Amino acid sequence: MITQQIGIAIVAPSGYGRDQAALARARARLEQRGCIVHNYYDPAQVFQRFGGTDEARLAQLDAACADPQVQVVMTLRGQYGLTRLLPRIDFEAMAASGKIFVGFSDFTAFQMGLMAKTGAISYTGPMFYGDFGAEAAVDFTLGDFWRCLAGPTHRITQAAEGNPVLSASGTAWGGNLAMLVSLLGTEYFPRIEGGILYVEDINEHPYRVERMLLQLHQAGVLARQRALVLGDFSGYRLGPADNGYDFDAMLAYLRATLPIPVLCGLAFGHGPTRVTIPFGAAATLVSDQCGFELTMTHYPTVRNG
Repeated sequence: MITQQIGIAIVAPSGYGRDQAALARARARLEQRGCIVHNYYDPAQVFQRFGGTDEARLAQLDAACADPQVQVVMTLRGQYGLTRLLPRIDFEAMAASGKIFVGFSDFTAFQMGLMAKTGAISYTGPMFYGDFGAEAAVDFTLGDFWRCLAGPTHRITQAAEGNPVLSASGTAWGGNLAMLVSLLGTEYFPRIEGGILYVEDINEHPYRVERMLLQLHQAGVLARQRALVLGDFSGYRLGPADNGYDFDAMLAYLRATLPIPVLCGLAFGHGPTRVTIPFGAAATLVSDQCGFELTMTHYPTVRNG
């Protein structure tokens, strides 16, 4: 249980949110937990589809990083924008700040760059606008974040049938699949050996998911991992041309083709119910025919910094 007061900075390095009611709800929910909110996002600075110009969004990150009253830096929302900023982010300063950076979706780009450049751990976790600002916040999603933040161990237990039986240990890493693949071949793609890779996406047809995972496979990334864990893949539509090809058919093909075990059923994605995973933590994955358990240790918390 967290008993200390936490300073949480809000930044918008990707998209924007203009719903004042949602922004107010998010702030109120954090303050009800005893947090002090340091808001670096200004809706008046919205530029095109972004939470500000490139310079303004970089300035938000830098200011939150430099704020001595902040322990956690939380992204406003995903959408798009971080790829533009990667060459100009001072990842060494971000890591040296000791702050816990939290987000998912487009934020995967930041997490990948942070790990590649410094080896620092971040959180794949809830965001200010869509999660804390929701009209009906999901207790599980927010609760899992607070449990992870309290540490020192974070355990995720999922009921899921049909997965392979295994026990594997390695580095937990991953995020949005499209963002991961977009960074292949760049300096922002970390080389992780013996990892447990978790992925999710939205509005991607199963054949696109298959193609992206095959790209990771053909690039040699998957052969270096212990296991692949699939989260939520939703928002796509099947059509007559699919002729029986669907997510289950894709999953069967992947399991027959990829060189590592493939699990599914992780509550992680763009749906409202979502676990928090420390990106870069030491992890143990144990699976049987009824479900699996992912246990993570050796990651920063508000207790250990």
